[in-house]
Amino acid sequence: MHVAIIMDGNGRWAKERGLPRIEGHRRGAMKVEDVTEWSADLGIRYLTLYAFSTENWKRPWDEVSFLFNLFVEFMKKKIRKMKREGVRVRVIGRKEKLPDEVVNIWEWAEEETKSNDKIDLIIALNYGGRYEILDAVRKISSENITEIDEDTFRSYLYAPDVPDPDIVIRTSGEMRISNFLLWQIAYSELFFLKKYWPDFNREDLERVIDEFRKRHRRFGGI
Repeated sequence: MHVAIIMDGNGRWAKERGLPRIEGHRRGAMKVEDVTEWSADLGIRYLTLYAFSTENWKRPWDEVSFLFNLFVEFMKKKIRKMKREGVRVRVIGRKEKLPDEVVNIWEWAEEETKSNDKIDLIIALNYGGRYEILDAVRKISSENITEIDEDTFRSYLYAPDVPDPDIVIRTSGEMRISNFLLWQIAYSELFFLKKYWPDFNREDLERVIDEFRKRHRRFGGI
């Protein structure tokens, strides 16, 4: 099973508590560790988390810089534990524009955990679904490939070996996809939760999975 999550609502969670937005992001990062552990316990093989979109550059630089530092700090502190627990870390997105330290940690985390196979934790960083599709088209065009089917196109995506998400969860009450895995979620089941990401708990994840199992996925059939 592949679960993808749009981790939304950190800033609003903090605002409602009279805290700075960065504290919401800090609490959101702490939730990543929990959700990864819960997912592994529940037999989820792939977990993709939307950490920073290509549109997030529009935010104040202080917040953007804090988010990048948070990513670096998280990986430095947690990578040994994830390595012991069988978590393979993968990052998808565009490396250009990212600070060198972020790219170095990205590559280091992937290398350190590449042999793990209990769960793939896929972090979407400087990621945009439209950019991923455009990048695939550019690569195909540069290789002068003329016969293109879905399998061919998929092979040029950022993580072509990862199956499409079965479930997409968005927290915070917003009901949109926000440029997330546009190719991959064509037949995913969508779940929109009202609570903010820092409040997301194991029971929420279990309820979504239970509801998913009750749904009849027809993939265009009857």
